[in-house]
Amino acid sequence: MSDLTGMYIEDAEVGLTAQIGRTVTDADLVMYAGISGDTNPVHLNDDYAKSTPFEGRIAHGMLTAGLISAVIGTKMPGPGSIYLSQTLKFKAPVRVGDTVTAKVTVEEVFTERKRVRLSTICSIGETIVLEGEATVMLPSRG
Repeated sequence: MSDLTGMYIEDAEVGLTAQIGRTVTDADLVMYAGISGDTNPVHLNDDYAKSTPFEGRIAHGMLTAGLISAVIGTKMPGPGSIYLSQTLKFKAPVRVGDTVTAKVTVEEVFTERKRVRLSTICSIGETIVLEGEATVMLPSRG
């Protein structure tokens, strides 16, 4: 793999894994709200968020899910892969200061269709905050 070429379908194997980690900052929430337009006060307003079941501000769920996209687009399968689908189940909140690890694992390879099925998990320590599955198309050497 190079900076411009990720994994080829011929190299995909069940069990291959990649991950990244990121500590969520207040600036991340503000910038994500600006980019996405999601200005729900549970993400941005301390006073409002304290009155919710979360008892404080939480990160946008899709900000956390974006870390999965970062793994797929930069680590594995990496550049050249095409994200086709993603399921998401949000299991626990992410807060400013939390370090989230996004991990993808190859679960199934469809060589003839040039696709892989990936498990996708985001966690804070041992706590899974998001889980799902993605289908990604990979380039071929041929």
